[in-house]
Amino acid sequence: MASVKELVFGDIAGELDNTRKLLEAVTDEHFDWKPHEKSWHIGGLAKHIADLPSWCQMTLETDGLDLAAMPPPASPPTEIGPIVATFDANRAKLEAAMKAATEDTLSETWTLRMGDHEIMSGPKAVILRQVGISHMAHHRGQLTVFLRLLDIPVPQTYGPTADDQGGFG
Repeated sequence: MASVKELVFGDIAGELDNTRKLLEAVTDEHFDWKPHEKSWHIGGLAKHIADLPSWCQMTLETDGLDLAAMPPPASPPTEIGPIVATFDANRAKLEAAMKAATEDTLSETWTLRMGDHEIMSGPKAVILRQVGISHMAHHRGQLTVFLRLLDIPVPQTYGPTADDQGGFG
């Protein structure tokens, strides 16, 4: 029988591999492109995706986050190379945090706040899935649409895409 830790972390390596493939598909040429005025620029979306493993790490290593206390964001990169490097560094830190985590760690409460307002709170295992992995998959979906609209080949994630030889999409 699988442990709680194995169940929580079981598919994260594959999710991170899929995420990196999509980030690598982004081109510098289209970095400021967005499909709609309410959408992210593709570069901003890629940066957000690259940062999500650090949110997973933070979930495992802290008891919460106060968004009101966060420093203003740094100037965004203007090319994909530094974003992929950020993703790789964040992934390595997340993997170390996962290795160090215990089943007790996963049951501890983590809380997201905005000052005195509690946005969400729950066991770290649940928050990790919701705020980290599911959130990452959601934004990867957006990124695949952006790539398709730009006629950039969409890499395979859970199966072949229309761009793969013999793909069925």
